[in-house]
Amino acid sequence: MTTEVPPWAAEAACTLPRPLLFATVSGAHLYGFASIDSDLDLRAVHLLPAEEVVGLRTGPQTLQHMGVRDGVELDVVSHDLLKFVKLLNSRNGYVLEQLLSPLVVVTTAVHAELISLAPRLVTRHHAHHYLGFAATQEKLYAKTGQLKPALYTLRVLLTGIHLMRTGCVETNLGVLGTRLSYVPDLIAAKREAEHGPLPAGVAGRLATDVSRLRAELETARDISVLPERADPAAVGALHDLVVRTRLRGLPSQRRDSAG
Repeated sequence: MTTEVPPWAAEAACTLPRPLLFATVSGAHLYGFASIDSDLDLRAVHLLPAEEVVGLRTGPQTLQHMGVRDGVELDVVSHDLLKFVKLLNSRNGYVLEQLLSPLVVVTTAVHAELISLAPRLVTRHHAHHYLGFAATQEKLYAKTGQLKPALYTLRVLLTGIHLMRTGCVETNLGVLGTRLSYVPDLIAAKREAEHGPLPAGVAGRLATDVSRLRAELETARDISVLPERADPAAVGALHDLVVRTRLRGLPSQRRDSAG
């Protein structure tokens, strides 16, 4: 097995029973610490035909497929375009990261248009997502002592700080964690075992850094130049995009290699 995104990722995404507007890789592969036994998290947006939205027989707002291929566990989740756009037009950092993931396996012109609108949808209130997610992962680490939720805690806080300061999404812990000298060793340990323990001698430093980073994220939120709410013109453009795409149907699709 390998920590790279497998070449069949696009094929796996397209097994969902609805046409896709895009599919990207999320999870540990996106965060820069996939292990040799990590599952492959694919996140997508599909398009329901108009008759499955306006009629009595409505189509699935969310699709999910789980399985195993070539020894890799798969977790494929897709939302209909309207549901995804509603999530995007909230303070949901998770769907923002899915949209802007550089690990693209399926794309269309609608995907590109969504990406172009994303910067105008980011607000200082996205910090709430990262603070909440970090708290959940910190509790999980405290309960299990595993390395994985500890890395997630660091990654989430650092992503939130970077977003508040720059307005840009960066999810790779190897890029974000350069000021924490022990992060490369933690990533190396995670790549060897998906559910391994936190290495000895790190717990105290981790607790200090998590507390400091949480305060740093709160301060970055409070002084951020990001707006209080999304650009109304961008929200209007999202509305127009959903209507136009629903009425016209799926645009030409391209499968990419996530590398």
